[in-house]
Amino acid sequence: MSELITAALVDLDLPAETKNDAARSLAERMVAAGRVTDLDGFLADVAAREAQMPTGLDGGIGIPHCRSEHVSVPTLAFGRSERGIDFGAADGPADLIFLIAAPAGADDDHLTILSSLARRLMDPEFTGALRAERDAGAAAALIRGEEAVADESAPDAAATEEPAGTAPAAPAAEPFRIVAVTSCPTGIAHTYMAAQSLEAAARAEGVELTVETQGSAGFERLDPAVIAAADAVIWSHDVEVREKARFDGKPLVDTGVKAGINRPAELIAEARQKAARGEISTVSDGTGPQDDGTPSGGDHAHFGIRLRTYLMSGVSYMVPFVAAGGLLIALSFAIGGYEIANAKSVADHFVWGETASWAALLNQIGTAAFAFLVPVLAGYIAYGMADRPALVPGFVGGAIALTINAGFLGGLAAGLLAGAVVMAIQRVKVHPTLRGIMPVLVIPLVASTVVGFLMFIVVGKPIASLQRALTEGLNGLSGSNAIILGVVLGLMMCFDMGGPLNKVAYAFAVGGLADPTPGSLKVMAAVMAAGMVPPLAMALATTVRGSLFSRTERENGRAAWVLGASFISEGAIPFAAADPLRVIPSAMVGGAVTGGLSMAFGCTLRAPHGGIFVVPLIGSPFLYLLAIAVGTAVATTLVVLLKGMRRTAPTPAPATGEPQISVAA
Repeated sequence: MSELITAALVDLDLPAETKNDAARSLAERMVAAGRVTDLDGFLADVAAREAQMPTGLDGGIGIPHCRSEHVSVPTLAFGRSERGIDFGAADGPADLIFLIAAPAGADDDHLTILSSLARRLMDPEFTGALRAERDAGAAAALIRGEEAVADESAPDAAATEEPAGTAPAAPAAEPFRIVAVTSCPTGIAHTYMAAQSLEAAARAEGVELTVETQGSAGFERLDPAVIAAADAVIWSHDVEVREKARFDGKPLVDTGVKAGINRPAELIAEARQKAARGEISTVSDGTGPQDDGTPSGGDHAHFGIRLRTYLMSGVSYMVPFVAAGGLLIALSFAIGGYEIANAKSVADHFVWGETASWAALLNQIGTAAFAFLVPVLAGYIAYGMADRPALVPGFVGGAIALTINAGFLGGLAAGLLAGAVVMAIQRVKVHPTLRGIMPVLVIPLVASTVVGFLMFIVVGKPIASLQRALTEGLNGLSGSNAIILGVVLGLMMCFDMGGPLNKVAYAFAVGGLADPTPGSLKVMAAVMAAGMVPPLAMALATTVRGSLFSRTERENGRAAWVLGASFISEGAIPFAAADPLRVIPSAMVGGAVTGGLSMAFGCTLRAPHGGIFVVPLIGSPFLYLLAIAVGTAVATTLVVLLKGMRRTAPTPAPATGEPQISVAA
């Protein structure tokens, strides 16, 4: 811990009024200490982590934290606020703020130290001592653990010494045993704080509790014997618990990580109640943590969030197949022309010295990769819902979707059906002797049969008809209808720049390339063109009006030229995170203009990725580049105007006659 915090990284009179100001003030100390290389880039990463879940904890504690490529050394900064700062905790503002900065590739030793600090934050003596300390160096020493804090859980020797001549105490009753798993998205703080909080509550209740922390400081599995002896299980998590089947057949309390921190005694009491009622849970049933920390059950909004997670799981696993297969196909077209798609199999006809043979080889490898798109999409949607037992029925359903020409929509339906069927099977109580073969034999067999029947006989044909109607509709799009579709796709691509809406629009376009038609090729062109606009616009804006941007943003702007040209929308995220109300609307308008113009010009594209590097494969390439240029100019103009409006109106002249001063907001 000695290298993680020094007196220079402590501010006992933090003047900030908002959490963003607090993070910036503490981060500036990290920059001055040489621990953070890019202030604005690091703060963007902190803000992105804060957007996932507020980092305020009950008891007046705020722990903004993140992993970032802009952190050179694992670092901790501490600030104490007299007025308190709102970090989203239920009990009010925080006066103790710990900014934790971990490098993207932090080693386990440093992360273990940070996790031990997170546990100590649950100790009221530790936080009380920090509130009373008046010297920055002493506060840093206290955080480093150089000044021991009394452990209330340690037995007092004098109190426990047995008086002479007394009879030995009767043996204690068998304790109630609980095993717990804690995890959070970053795995630095909340994971270990929840573990410490649960352990402290268990000691107070006389419960024997063992915790498995699935965080960044390592993942050490619970002893199977400990799990077998447990009377109940508590999951306090915001990411999926790993290897869930180990806990099958136990009473289960499934909740969010903040519940483990804020109300551990309630969770232990709930675990006792479920065990007393004999409630046995099937743990791979697709239930998961609630945002509010309540047990699983979920309302409609929560179901919507989880449905999006399932779909994004499928899309994220599909994208590498898209990139590899699509670019191989695009390269084959560039070398051998579009007719290379009709070449004979290179397994039978390959000539080392012929360019056409190499083009055909690339095309056939890419086509093989592309053939996995729908099965992988379906398989990993099902996996996101019900874990590994759902992979087989998901892949089978996706393959059937291709067989019956249900396409991308069929893959979505197959994945959801497979996940739902497996979840239903997992809820059936079976004899303990059968549990071992359920995930490897019974569930894949039964679920694949059910999903296959539904896809072939029940839902497959209607979905195939819908897919055919959509394909025909795309082929028939012209005039205003095509432009409207391009505008909508452009808005989606630029709203979250690599997030769920962006991925939905991209997946819609890529799905059309599996069976390309003139309409689907236009959609792919519009989607890629719009996705290039946000980073290109930020690059241009930092070039023409650099004074409106920080030094770090201007440096990011230079990189954004390459990212935008390569169709990497995420290149605009640092700008959007720093100023979302100005950057995101500007990018959306520019993307909408580009998408609409691309559709209006009738541009087509056979490659799913590559940006300007696949221009030779674009139909009407000059008009396509014009659409991108116009959209980029529109977005740049808007962001420059909006950022320029940050300057406040001149303040009224003071009575002394001093000149007015205009202050930048």
